[in-house]
Amino acid sequence: MPSALHAALDDAARAGGLSLNTYCVRHLATAGLGIVGDEDVTSIVGRAHAVVGDALSGIVLHGSWIRGEATASSDVDALIVVDSGVVLGRALYRAWDAEPSVTWRRRHLDPHFVHLPEDGEFSGLWAEVALDGMVLLDRDWKLAAHLVRVRHAIAAGRVVRRVAHGHPYWKEAAQDAE
Repeated sequence: MPSALHAALDDAARAGGLSLNTYCVRHLATAGLGIVGDEDVTSIVGRAHAVVGDALSGIVLHGSWIRGEATASSDVDALIVVDSGVVLGRALYRAWDAEPSVTWRRRHLDPHFVHLPEDGEFSGLWAEVALDGMVLLDRDWKLAAHLVRVRHAIAAGRVVRRVAHGHPYWKEAAQDAE
């Protein structure tokens, strides 16, 4: 196992108060065995951990490539979820870009560093991710729990998708009344 991946898994296990074995078994049981040994996953997790260390909370891929709508020039978007104490700024992106490009299935990976929203907070980005995101890492299950809450809001009609001039956007249904 690459040392960066081992370190990321060990750190996540400690943060969750679990043994490394228990942590890995839980992740394998929920994520499926397809990610084990996947070089792209290892590369993404390793780079994210190298940039933010123990503050790495989750990684989820989203966007046109994940939805199957990519063009020849499309990259792959990745939300790198970090603890709320991490300042979201250019320093994170400079640290990410300091090493050779990270790819997903031979496509350039475009990282977006974010904090997990507080309970009840809404954004269109999280609605898109809840529907089409591919979770690669979820340190303490907060990412999955948030995505479930967003999907429930969509299913209940509290959050709706609209299209204007061919571009989709999301809004809370209460704002829809006119």
